[in-house]
Amino acid sequence: MEHKNNTIQVPVWHKYSLSVEEAAEYYGIGEKRLRNIAAEHENEGFILEIGTHVRFKRKRFEEFLDLATAV
Repeated sequence: MEHKNNTIQVPVWHKYSLSVEEAAEYYGIGEKRLRNIAAEHENEGFILEIGTHVRFKRKRFEEFLDLATAV
């Protein structure tokens, strides 16, 4: 973990959930496609909604991707 401007910067691979922007960069999937996946699978265990913000539970989303044949 790095400290930057008195905030802790947690590496993305240690985070519990990822924002759409973080997930896009981490998985190499476009933000628009990730938003579509979230809408198509809103009741899946890998989606976390915080107010109007969508986050992806990193480990559970990776399990989903492991089983997917196309994204």
